[in-house]
Amino acid sequence: MSNTAKKEIISWVKTILLAVVLAGAVNTLLIVNAQVPTGSMETTIMTGDRILALRTSYWFNQPERGDVVVFRYPDDPEQKTLYVKRIIGMGGDVIKVENGNVYVNGEALDEPYLEVVTQGTFGPFEVPEGSFFMMGDNRNDSWDSRFWDNKFVAPDKILGKVVFRYYKGFKWIS
Repeated sequence: MSNTAKKEIISWVKTILLAVVLAGAVNTLLIVNAQVPTGSMETTIMTGDRILALRTSYWFNQPERGDVVVFRYPDDPEQKTLYVKRIIGMGGDVIKVENGNVYVNGEALDEPYLEVVTQGTFGPFEVPEGSFFMMGDNRNDSWDSRFWDNKFVAPDKILGKVVFRYYKGFKWIS
């Protein structure tokens, strides 16, 4: 093998290694790339969709009601599956579900993203300071804060804010 060929191979190996290291750093520090395993967020995000969440979203801002976020399951943080839900309640809020509506501090929450009427009566749940109450958009088929043992998500368990779906098709998430 000629010296030129060896240099070319070394150059390619360096380029590939740099690309792998950079991709790993971006995925670890800046974004969350996830596949949605269930229909709990339908029709906002469908089963099998791939989404991108920004880890940087909450570096300088706090999560807000209505944000769709990726987080670790509160009942088993070691679980590898990531959860995707919408923030419904924040510290100090009282959440109640009845008559097909979600009430936050006694007022019906305006939820234009819902396509189904929420069944059942749940709560009231008082959200501790510094925590969040999560619900899927497909309320009647969502394993969310209403059903978990640890009903609330701590801010350090939120990995990022979902920005868009890139597979199957492109869609901004709000």
